[in-house]
Amino acid sequence: MTRVKSNRTGFTLTETLAASTILCGAVVTIAAISTQSLRYTKQNRQYETAVLLAEQQLCMVDYIGIDDFAELGQAQGVFEGYEPPYSWAMTTQYLEIDGLYLVSLTVGWIDGGHPYSVTVQTMLNGTDPFPDEEEASGGSIGETGSIQRGGATGGTTQ
Repeated sequence: MTRVKSNRTGFTLTETLAASTILCGAVVTIAAISTQSLRYTKQNRQYETAVLLAEQQLCMVDYIGIDDFAELGQAQGVFEGYEPPYSWAMTTQYLEIDGLYLVSLTVGWIDGGHPYSVTVQTMLNGTDPFPDEEEASGGSIGETGSIQRGGATGGTTQ
């Protein structure tokens, strides 16, 4: 048997199948990367919302005054109108240093059955709950103070 050489040009079936397999693999990889990117973008947006809500809650504490919250020791609540729903829990602890309080605020949420949370801590000045004799006789320590977050100073508490 002899083979006749033909002048046909083009791809063989094997070459076409190999090229299709490589192309399908590239498309599936790009789709997986895009899906993962969208998931991370959504999760990042939720973390940003939680940090903004924590800042909002700390501003409210600063506005009302740390002394009122310190009496509670611990407070919690839910932020309305957000999806997924965000909750918060705050604890205050007196540090025994001229009316200085450690405030810990945790904002949490559940997405896809997995719990997430952001915890923020700051120190606020308030009045000393255990005044010394000097302070009880008219001293001005602890009457006003400033809030410090990340080394920056701003706002005052009363």
